[in-house]
Amino acid sequence: MKLTASDAAVQTGGEMVGNDAVVHEWSFDSRSLIPGEGFIALRGERDGNAFVGDAFERGAAFVVAERVPGDCDGTVVVVDDSMVALAELGRAARNAIDATVVAISGSAGKTSTKDLVAAAVGVAVPAHASLASLNNEIGLPVTLLNTPESAGAVVLEMGARFAGNISTLCEIARPSIGVITNIGMAHAEHLGGREGIATVKGELLDALPGDGLAVLNADCDHSLGLRSRARAQTLIVGESQGADVLVSAIELDDELRPKFRFESPWGSTSIRLSVRGFHQAINAAQAATVALYMGADIDAVCAALATCATSGSRMKLTNSRNGVQVLDDSYNASPAAMLAALDALARLPVQGRRIAVLGEMRELGVFATTEHSSVGDAVVAAGVDILILVSAGTDGIAQAAAKGNTSIVSVADAAEAAQVACQIVGPGDAVLVKASHAVGLEVVAEALLILNEGVAL
Repeated sequence: MKLTASDAAVQTGGEMVGNDAVVHEWSFDSRSLIPGEGFIALRGERDGNAFVGDAFERGAAFVVAERVPGDCDGTVVVVDDSMVALAELGRAARNAIDATVVAISGSAGKTSTKDLVAAAVGVAVPAHASLASLNNEIGLPVTLLNTPESAGAVVLEMGARFAGNISTLCEIARPSIGVITNIGMAHAEHLGGREGIATVKGELLDALPGDGLAVLNADCDHSLGLRSRARAQTLIVGESQGADVLVSAIELDDELRPKFRFESPWGSTSIRLSVRGFHQAINAAQAATVALYMGADIDAVCAALATCATSGSRMKLTNSRNGVQVLDDSYNASPAAMLAALDALARLPVQGRRIAVLGEMRELGVFATTEHSSVGDAVVAAGVDILILVSAGTDGIAQAAAKGNTSIVSVADAAEAAQVACQIVGPGDAVLVKASHAVGLEVVAEALLILNEGVAL
């Protein structure tokens, strides 16, 4: 989206200091800023206002910030609160967008489904989507600001840690199509268990217009209640009989890539995916439903889904020259996602041992013990031979997994986990790496791949 500094000042109620300038894209991290982009200085764990000079050195066209550095010779739009200003800029960007806005939420699978929707919809109209997991009050308005004028669809991911988060994002984005992947226990500490989570995720349905579309998961027990909240047309997708869009005959190949039968009001076909995991079949079917509703050709949708890749460290399977397989799902972890990852490890053909490197699932509050215990049960059910647990928060996993024949090793942090894993893993073994993002287990996957000369599949 083209935006001048003078227009940004008007939209945010700020003051332009310096000469007028124009940008088409934005960044909130000066380290990754590309010359010509705008930079918005946000206060968080680090104060972005301290990096205005760095942004100009890296070629920022102009900056939105709460103060002007004394040695600044670039254009700054000075605002009272950069976060409030970003929301206003996001609203202005949405007003300028002549495109269908699709919002994706849910407890697990949001990012993968967002990527799949963007690929499927992209066969009908040019599609722009959130990068990685930019799904909050920062990432969503930046995605809107970075939407090209040619876009016919904008696909946004919406996360929630507290009640009202999704309502706030919807007020900015004004989606006409909403997808809820499932209702699980992610962020249960703040949202009040599955009932509370369903209530908050339903904020997306409340925001949809009467002539819009809601896409829900037929296999989730909260979908019926959610459906009653929507003014929009609702389509339920899944394996359950009575689904509006039916998924059946799901099969995985030796690299965990699903193939399934898809039956919809727009026709029936077989869909094969390049993303991995049994659970991805429903995600892809929801994506296909959105695309077909928007007028895409069913054969073109199948072709797009067959080659779609998802964001990094999500069910990424890498093989090594000595037969070690690393299933890197380390980006984040909720209870539902953890169970899906262990299911994938169990389904993976393995000549050696199944090894899981697991860390704590954060923000579960009073539900933490029960949910971690369920993961321990899943470890046993998956036939995991060796379990490497990272941090004290995994005690519930250890206690439940001890009921089986799994050998358990506990370590203090991700660095120690990487050392231990590299010592234990041998030819023919398969290793799953998964935890909440804050645990930092991506270093384990990286160390194993470097040691074993991994080649991505």
